[in-house]
Amino acid sequence: MQLSKLGEFGLIRKIRSIIKTDSSVIKGSGDDCAVLRLDRANYQLFCCDMLIEGVDFKPTDDPYLIGRKAIAISLSDIAACGGIPRYCLVSVGISPKKTLVFFQDLLRGMLDIAKRYRMNLVGGDLTRSDKLIIDVSILGKVEKKNLLLRSGAKTGDIIFVTGTLGGSIFRKHLEFIPRIKEARFLVRNFKINSMIDISDGLVQDLSHILEESKRGAIIYEELIPLSKEARDLEDALYSGEDFELLFTVSISEAKKIYRKKIKLFKPIGEIVDKNYGLRLIDKQGKTKIIKIKGFRHF
Repeated sequence: MQLSKLGEFGLIRKIRSIIKTDSSVIKGSGDDCAVLRLDRANYQLFCCDMLIEGVDFKPTDDPYLIGRKAIAISLSDIAACGGIPRYCLVSVGISPKKTLVFFQDLLRGMLDIAKRYRMNLVGGDLTRSDKLIIDVSILGKVEKKNLLLRSGAKTGDIIFVTGTLGGSIFRKHLEFIPRIKEARFLVRNFKINSMIDISDGLVQDLSHILEESKRGAIIYEELIPLSKEARDLEDALYSGEDFELLFTVSISEAKKIYRKKIKLFKPIGEIVDKNYGLRLIDKQGKTKIIKIKGFRHF
């Protein structure tokens, strides 16, 4: 069977069925970060992301922004688990025909965002490649009481997103702000039940929470915050690379968030019984079953 027929998530499920871990692993494949034992108060977070020219960025994109994005994507994963980043390794496959100035700009983008989040770039690897390839691994940590996973959503939870959605292709995918600060604010002030970052589209990433939590959801068209660049509702639902946080909280916690009057946190729906699936209520009040789709590598 070709991988294209199995699909990205089908392949991931195959891999997960084979991998075995020992008791030092709290959470392995299937979330934004692997969660490992660290000490009495904290867990260690471990994540990685690979960017490839022609898939995640164009050859003509600013190398500074490419380098920045390479680090920012993994920072977003750390945020989705409620943690803080500490160390990263970066491996780069690059053509010898690239200029030193190009590579220096690429590295500067990485170092600037690492410095902003007080993270140390501690090494990596270099290899020859016709296309630019960047692989980033980050170690972070999170207090045990503050760890967030995709599997904690409960029936009756309110679904929130940060920021606006859609239109990321028009530059946001290169310049987005990893929501580390916002995630830390949430875990310190509220009881968050589940969280993920929106990398593959609102619908697809919400479906990951629903699958891991064994729940369904209703979202409301009139509540979905479209960015100024979003082409339409479909763009906001499926395009991806917004790298906003998607999280769920109980009604009582939702009221606390609402009283804070923080415009960045926007309710878009609610968690329901698994049998309901995932549905959208449009502006006319009609209910539609949502097809689970979004960005997939194959």
